[in-house]
Amino acid sequence: MNVGIVGIGFMGMIHYLAYQKVRGAKVTAIATRDAKKLAGDWRGIKGNFGPPGEKMHLGPIGRYADWREMLKDPKVDTVDICLPPALHEEVAIAALAAGKHALVEKPIALETAAAERMAKKARAAGKLLMVGQVLPFFPEYAFAREAIAGGKYGKLLGGHFKRVISDPTWIKDFYDMQGTGGPVIDLHIHDAHFIRLTCGMPKAVFSAGRVQDDTVRFLTTQFVFDDPTVAVSATSGVIMQQGRSFTHAFEIYLEKATLTYDFAVVDGKPTLSTPLTVLTHDGKVKQPKLPETDAFAAELAEAAKAVKSGTPSPLLAGDLASDALKLCHKQIQSVKSGKIVKV
Repeated sequence: MNVGIVGIGFMGMIHYLAYQKVRGAKVTAIATRDAKKLAGDWRGIKGNFGPPGEKMHLGPIGRYADWREMLKDPKVDTVDICLPPALHEEVAIAALAAGKHALVEKPIALETAAAERMAKKARAAGKLLMVGQVLPFFPEYAFAREAIAGGKYGKLLGGHFKRVISDPTWIKDFYDMQGTGGPVIDLHIHDAHFIRLTCGMPKAVFSAGRVQDDTVRFLTTQFVFDDPTVAVSATSGVIMQQGRSFTHAFEIYLEKATLTYDFAVVDGKPTLSTPLTVLTHDGKVKQPKLPETDAFAAELAEAAKAVKSGTPSPLLAGDLASDALKLCHKQIQSVKSGKIVKV
């Protein structure tokens, strides 16, 4: 898979670094309007996890100030889109029309109608539309997904998911619903996607949270399923506590076990409060040995496998990502209306 990355911000850098670990994939081009980044100076890049930006030795990699010019590069067969979500549709459709596969960083788009147009173009072009929803590739979440799907611990009874960050002051338009989609679509969509993947599509949501300047900044949601005995909830958003820049966690309840996990970045340091732990029905406590996996490298390896085989990956599927986006919009609607909203 010969990749052209469009957009060298934090996620563009994370993808670039992850590709170095993926067999069968290499970055052959980048596109950014920033002349310093084209020259390899990425020191201004910042995020709430992962390494800081640094100087990169780009070597023979093609460099384009205009992504449209990169689409003409015959060496590029897959375009990895790491731009703000408002731009995903335009670039993905142009890439597909140019005969390239498209890998879009989450969220797939800001509106479900845009996601549907992207999927339609991919079908017409005979190319893959993949969405970088990375959460299922984290070892703890991969273990949970396999435990739920495989039935080793019996039926799913419910669970709670958490994803909270401090105010990302370095992102100028983080709360802009027309730019990034705000905290629900930019952040909570990870858990919305994972819940959709592992639990099925809810039939309704009921959410409560904090709204500021017409943007939902923090929420807790109860997901309602056809099976009334399945109780799944999630908390996500921004809390103004800069000492903890990021946390994600879950408790998943199965008939024969509870799976629990809690990770945070506290005072700039990774803090594993609860490693993945399995509490079984017979009183045993197990902490499974997990593979030391770079989740982003695993995600991109899955994309490379899909491109090589020409077979869509169920974990990177556009329809799944579109469902997650729909769930986020329904939750925003629920917070603002104070009512249960049908999905």
